[in-house]
Amino acid sequence: MVDARAASSSGGVAAQILPWVQTILLSVVAPIVIYDVLTDRGVGVVPALIASAAGPALDLLVTAVRARRVDEFSLIVLAFLVIGVLTSLLFDDPRLLLLKESAVTGLFALVLLGSLLAPRPLMFYFGRRFATGGQPERLAWWNGLWQYAGFRRTQRVLTAVWGTTLLVEAVARGVLTYVLPVGTMVVINNVAPLVVIGLLVAFTVIYAKRSQAKAAAAHPGRA
Repeated sequence: MVDARAASSSGGVAAQILPWVQTILLSVVAPIVIYDVLTDRGVGVVPALIASAAGPALDLLVTAVRARRVDEFSLIVLAFLVIGVLTSLLFDDPRLLLLKESAVTGLFALVLLGSLLAPRPLMFYFGRRFATGGQPERLAWWNGLWQYAGFRRTQRVLTAVWGTTLLVEAVARGVLTYVLPVGTMVVINNVAPLVVIGLLVAFTVIYAKRSQAKAAAAHPGRA
């Protein structure tokens, strides 16, 4: 029994770590390696930058296949990826191409902040993706939480924090694009967003748990 539980626990940890390893390899390491290898072999900077998007694209595809469904979060990521590829074809200046990365992040940040004016902010849908696993009963549970003022406030606060932070990060990277060498910015463009998102995820988990604790105290048995 103990061995079975240990194996189950080990499998659960592996299942949680695998997506992160996949993302780091495909969305961080792969773009940098692709860019370095192609430019070292004489490929132009712009084509190399465009080719480096293959890693993140594969990351998205593998994730969608594993989950066997495409939700709101995946659709938004896919839309911005398509926008990025299309705009990349219009640029022949490597710095403009790098600036495009910041512009896409900034646009996403503005979409987040703009969703605060919608009936339900964008983080509500992102939270639903990670909290429910797509299970019908969990989806109904998550949707039902909207009736509580505390839950609505939490989703709006998270949306505001994510939108503001990503906007600041996008502006900072945009400025650095014209200050640092192209090769350095390739690394920053692939590492900085994940670092910022990692910090945002940590904040989200901590803030959500505190909000959930307050809600549990105010509404026993709600969960």
